[in-house]
Amino acid sequence: MLNFVLQGLRAAAEPTRLRLLALCADSELTVTELTEILGQSQPRVSQHLRQLCDTGLLERRQEGTWAFYRMISDGAGRELAQTLLTLLPEKDEALTLDRERLSKVKRARAVEAQRLFAENAPCWDELRKLYVSEREVESALKGVFSNMQVGDFLDIGTGTGRILDLMADQIDRGIGIDLSRAMLAVARVNLQRPGASNCQVRHGDMYKMPFATESFDAVSIHMVLHYSDDPSSVLVEAGRVLRPGGRMAVVDFDRHDLEFLRTEHAHRRLGFTDTEIRDWFRGAGLECETALRLEGEELTVVLWGARRLIDAMDYAGPPLS
Repeated sequence: MLNFVLQGLRAAAEPTRLRLLALCADSELTVTELTEILGQSQPRVSQHLRQLCDTGLLERRQEGTWAFYRMISDGAGRELAQTLLTLLPEKDEALTLDRERLSKVKRARAVEAQRLFAENAPCWDELRKLYVSEREVESALKGVFSNMQVGDFLDIGTGTGRILDLMADQIDRGIGIDLSRAMLAVARVNLQRPGASNCQVRHGDMYKMPFATESFDAVSIHMVLHYSDDPSSVLVEAGRVLRPGGRMAVVDFDRHDLEFLRTEHAHRRLGFTDTEIRDWFRGAGLECETALRLEGEELTVVLWGARRLIDAMDYAGPPLS
């Protein structure tokens, strides 16, 4: 253990590596993004990242042609990294500039995703040919909530409002949030029918939602997580607003290697594994109850159903990633 601490301290005892540690503690980032933030060459940044990973302070996740870096998820490496970060001066000029550039990178991600999302709207039908019919997916989603009384329902990343429209006859009240004001305008039109008058949409950030803790009986996250650069945080925030005993349905792609979905459709993640989703659920105080796989031509859609634990003693703690 002493050797590990000494090696970790040696790895972090360099200005650029400390800055990298701080950045990767905030967000999961690629080499390109880190290079842009630090204003240094890619080979140099890659070398520093390798040293931090080799000593167990950062972890590297390869997904297709991209590699993502973040602070190690747990264990002694995380404890050491967090301790070091508490010692960093809050008003350091270099760190302040890094945070400003990181915010710029995040804004650029969001703008690009929304632009591509809007541009690709006419291509949705073509994309849907890769997986099972929406009707089959929607039927499975409704089934997650069929045996419970849903008073307050939340749809995260509501888009056109389709899930709210689908669930309107099964709930008392429904709210959908989305960052895209253009999509919200479409959703409002779609929800004008008399049977959906119990539903409304509003502008909101899925990482920091404008709702009180434990304010919904049910939550859906339909085809949204693959656009997120921090899915675990989305699930933690969704779990926060879910009442004890409430249910959550997450619909997304199984892990795949269709790289064009990232470059042409702004998918941040190429699907997810059961292990990832179950671990993130556990970290958010949720218990995964179902994982229904719906296989299509080239993509498999998975519906993960989870329940918010009632007994605080069952809570598993902070997110694992």
